Amino acid sequence: MPRPPLDLSVYLVTDTALCGGPDGVVTTVRDAVAAGVTVVQLRDPDASEADFIALGRALASELAGTGVPLIVNDRVHLVDVIGAHGAHVGQGDLSIAEARRLLGPDKLLGLSVSSPAQVAAASRIPSSMTDTPCESAPGPIEHGVLDYLGAQSLHATGTKPEAGEVGLNVIAACAAASPLPVVAIGGVKASDAADLRRVGIDGMAVVSAICGQPDVTAATRALVQAWANAQPGVNSTVTPPPRHVNVLLTRPEGAEEGSYTAPRPVQEDR
Repeated sequence: MPRPPLDLSVYLVTDTALCGGPDGVVTTVRDAVAAGVTVVQLRDPDASEADFIALGRALASELAGTGVPLIVNDRVHLVDVIGAHGAHVGQGDLSIAEARRLLGPDKLLGLSVSSPAQVAAASRIPSSMTDTPCESAPGPIEHGVLDYLGAQSLHATGTKPEAGEVGLNVIAACAAASPLPVVAIGGVKASDAADLRRVGIDGMAVVSAICGQPDVTAATRALVQAWANAQPGVNSTVTPPPRHVNVLLTRPEGAEEGSYTAPRPVQEDR
């Protein structure tokens, strides 16, 4: 079974406290998806496993038939238990190879990055597990190991203060270096859409811009509209660096191993 389609445009990361509890998360997700959210990530690091599973299953039921994928933050081993579409891990979490082994070939997998160096490290993961077999792989995997990257943090944020703030220029550099779609996170607001789209970001991941808002529908629609109105190449204060990525691919004859630089085509409106 192929992985579900992935539209990163407006990516909601849940916060149980901001939503007023698990029931509030379900209501927030329902209203946000109806208003245009394209991905939902369940994040609740303080929840017990039982409570996390219960909330995850409630969200999976809520999202059934909507075409919006449910992503589980960190707890990769619970993806199938919940009935989610994939997982998202950080730099200090489970290794990508192990996460993909647990998920199998048909689930989505995202990774947090906060620098071009981390993007480069992620880019060195084979685009197919059959290109360079991994000892922990459960056999040939036809799709890429990773599906997208989450670049953090655009702004300092109270929902994840340990992530710090890297600013738009570093977010832009991450997008320029990535062969994968990149979603920006960290205090992202509707007013950031023009700059983010200008520098090649594929979507906005938000927490407090939706969770805890007095009118979730209106807040979500503002984000969706801002992203739709933002045009690549305009309304930005940042000039993005050229898009390229140093990644081991099939080398031209005579080129040394690891030396080939593969340009990434610029996609003006992804």
